[in-house]
Formats: sequence, structure tokens, C-alpha cells
Amino acid sequence: MEIQGPTLKGTAGGIQLIPLESGSALGLHLSLGKAPLLVVAVSNGYVMCGYLNMETANKLGDCAGRVSGVSTFEALLEAKINVVSDAAKTRGLHEGITAREFLNALM
Repeated sequence: MEIQGPTLKGTAGGIQLIPLESGSALGLHLSLGKAPLLVVAVSNGYVMCGYLNMETANKLGDCAGRVSGVSTFEALLEAKINVVSDAAKTRGLHEGITAREFLNALM
């Protein structure tokens, strides 16, 4: 699946509107070192790549999921969530679902 929509790109990455089944998400892509930093956010939470820290998400009370080994928005959406925040658990979200399912459940 190719992501379509407005994009703000620079040499270090970009911001993109990502259509999902339940609405739109905002994707942030930053080129860092040997792998990009990726975050896809909706109004009630987000999915992040392995660069970001779940301990901090828990301290802040964020509803978050984390995936690993992705370098594009498309790969992130299809990846299985491998860690969820405490706030996500209270909403019935869990490891093993795709990031797409996780995000759609938060809209």
C-alpha cells in the first residue's frame, strides 16, 4: 500500500497525513544515523518506532504502542505491536495486533 496525501519533506525526513480506515493520522519521519525515527499519531495516542522510550510514555500517561525494525510508514502500519503502554492496556489494546489496528482503535 502506498501512502497518499500532503507531505512536508526536507532533507532530514518529512511529515505526512496518513489515511486510515477510521480517519487520518499524522506521520513523522526523521532520518537519523542508520535508521529513521518514525511516529504515527492520532488524537488519542500513537505508535512509535524502537528509537523512542516506552518508560517515558508510561510516565506521561500516553496511550502508545511500539514496533521495531521498520523504516517506512507502510512498514510501520503493517508491523505487529511489540510493547504497549499502561494507558493502552487499560483501553484493551495489546501486543500482537498491527499498528494499523492499534491506531484505528484509538480514533
